[in-house]
Amino acid sequence: MFNQFLRKNRYASLLLTVFRLYLGWQWLNAGWGKLSSGNFDASGFLSGAVKQGIGEHPAVQPWWANFLHDVAIPHVELFNILVPWGEFLVGFALIIGVFTNFAMLMGLVMNFAYMFSGTTSTNPQMALIGMFILVAGINAGKIGLDRWIYPYFKKVLLKKSKQEKFPLSA
Repeated sequence: MFNQFLRKNRYASLLLTVFRLYLGWQWLNAGWGKLSSGNFDASGFLSGAVKQGIGEHPAVQPWWANFLHDVAIPHVELFNILVPWGEFLVGFALIIGVFTNFAMLMGLVMNFAYMFSGTTSTNPQMALIGMFILVAGINAGKIGLDRWIYPYFKKVLLKKSKQEKFPLSA
């Protein structure tokens, strides 16, 4: 019943737009801050998270600390590009309401990665709000570019589907 409200109700669409704009601004601002400084380096954050993965009651689970140590730190140059651009693009997409579901999914992936790394901050509330947006599906982007993009893709895909079922014979 609540899922139907989130997915179909026009008033829910208005509330989801407010949530979307809030999260979009948070992501855009965080990403822009890192991009505009020109010297973002995730190595300190990653090393600190790995250090929190040891001890009797680690704040970072050992499997995640191992991932950070074995994958993220050796490829920190890639993460130095992915993190700020990912944050910025997720924020931009949420603000203009384009590919809202995918953008929110990527935002949630980043929220959980930060929480797995021992950072709380605003990540839990952003993840909770993001889940509502993700459950709402297309309704979360109705007041945005998704209003026109999804029907266009549906039309193109249906046309392609019909062509595959009934190909023109020579």
